[in-house]
Amino acid sequence: MFQPPITIYHNPACGTSRNVLALIRHAGLEPTVVEYLRTPPSREQLRSIAAATGEPLRALLREKGTPYAELDLGNPKWSDDELLDFIGQHPILLNRPIVITPLGTKLCRPSEEVLEILPVGKLAPFTKSDGEVIEDSGTRRGG
Repeated sequence: MFQPPITIYHNPACGTSRNVLALIRHAGLEPTVVEYLRTPPSREQLRSIAAATGEPLRALLREKGTPYAELDLGNPKWSDDELLDFIGQHPILLNRPIVITPLGTKLCRPSEEVLEILPVGKLAPFTKSDGEVIEDSGTRRGG
């Protein structure tokens, strides 16, 4: 059976990231899992990911549990190149999970955001690790 290429930039310590990975697998898909804290994406990969989301690079920055505040990254003075340098030095600054599918690239927070880009039909309900049930509307990007 054909398996569309799917990649998740994943942090196994993050509950949202674990739920997104489980939701992808619930859809019958097996993604390429990139544990970005162990294998950080290159500058060009980061630039490409940000462009593919349609969001500014700054939208991919994570504030909670990172050196965001101490580095003053909320300051608009930082260019994209400088932000890429910071992410390269501190991969934890990259928000997660980011998922890439044939339907698009998306920062999937909250976890049900991944449904929009899964290249499958409507899924049966999915129960997240906290017990919340996600009902899939079946609506996909471009569909």
